[in-house]
Amino acid sequence: MEPASIQGILLGYVLPLAAIPPAAMLIGSQLFGHSLLGVSWRPPLMGAIGMAIAQYVLSLVALFVLAMIVNALAPRFEGQRDKLKAFKLAAYSATAGWVAGIFALIPGLSVLGILGLYSLYLLYVGVPLLMKVPEARALAYTIVIILAAAVLFLVAGAIASPIARMTAPNAAEQFSGEVTLPGVGKVDVG
Repeated sequence: MEPASIQGILLGYVLPLAAIPPAAMLIGSQLFGHSLLGVSWRPPLMGAIGMAIAQYVLSLVALFVLAMIVNALAPRFEGQRDKLKAFKLAAYSATAGWVAGIFALIPGLSVLGILGLYSLYLLYVGVPLLMKVPEARALAYTIVIILAAAVLFLVAGAIASPIARMTAPNAAEQFSGEVTLPGVGKVDVG
C-alpha cells in the first residue's frame, strides 16, 4: 500500500532514495577520487561531506519546488491540480535517477548513471495518470516539466558548490588533497 500523504512519501520513500547519489559520490570520491585527462585527485574530506549534504538538501528542496511547478502547470495542459498527486509524480518519477546514483560509487561505472534517464519515461507515463492531462498534451507537459527540472538542477548545483566551500575549515584546504599526475605519481597538494 502506498503512502497517502506528502509526509508519508517524503519520510518513507524520498529521504532514503534521495540520499543514494550524494552518499555514493561522497564514498566514491574518498575511496577512488576523481579523474580527468589522466590527472586524478581526492577532494578534502570536509569539503566532500559539505558537498554531499548540500546536494542532498538541495535535491529535496528542488523536489518540492518541482512538485509545485507540476501542480501549477496542470490546468495549462488541461489537467487537474492536486498537490499530493503532483508530489507523487515528482517523487516517483525521480526514482530511476536516484537509484542510478549508486553508480557514482565507482568512477568507472559512473557512466551507467545514464540509466537514470528512465525517470523521464516514468514522468511521461505518470503525467496523464496522476495529473489527468489528456494523452495529446502529455508530451508537451512532460517537456515543460523536464525544462523546469533542468533549471532547478542548474540552480541547485550553483548553490551547492559555494556551500561545500564554506564547510572546509580554511581556504587552503579547498586546494589540498592528493593528486596523481601521469608520469609523476601521487603528489600532496596543500
